[in-house]
Order: sequence, then structure tokens, then C-alpha cells
Amino acid sequence: MLYTARFTAGAAQAGEPLLLDSIAAVVIGGASLFGGSGTIFGTVAGSLVIAVIQYGLVFIDVEPFWQFVAVGVVIIISVLVDQTQRRLGGDG
Repeated sequence: MLYTARFTAGAAQAGEPLLLDSIAAVVIGGASLFGGSGTIFGTVAGSLVIAVIQYGLVFIDVEPFWQFVAVGVVIIISVLVDQTQRRLGGDG
């Protein structure tokens, strides 16, 4: 909205980088990508984890490309942990 107010135009892909962050926050927060439920507290905790990772990477001057890679790796690890828990728990 601020972009539109300032430039009287809209950017169609302005929120695209936020998609990865939102998915990462929910997955890290405990919601499964393969169905199930999550909690608001888990999503907030996942958001904090992603924010700390991104802030730390900016603080140590890591390039933006590698920041996206790092968040992607965290998502992959979260999904692997979720799948391992589902297999061991007999839920899948």
C-alpha cells in the first residue's frame, strides 16, 4: 500500500519474496505440508526462527541469494523431520 501511495502504481510481484518466508514459518512452526494441523503459537515461533536466521545472515553480510538458499534448506530439514516423525509415530 505504501508503494502504491507513493508511486501511484502497483507492482504485481511485490510480495513474492514473502511467500517463501510464510511457508517456512508455518512448516517450522509444526504444521505439516501433507495435511494436519498447526497452531498460531507454532507459526509465531517459526516466524521468529526465520527472522533470526535472516537477520543473522544479513548481519554477517551474506548475499541475498544464499539467504534464500538457507531458508530453503531449513524448510527441507523441517519437512524431513516431520516425515520422520510421521513414519515413526505410525501416522502415515
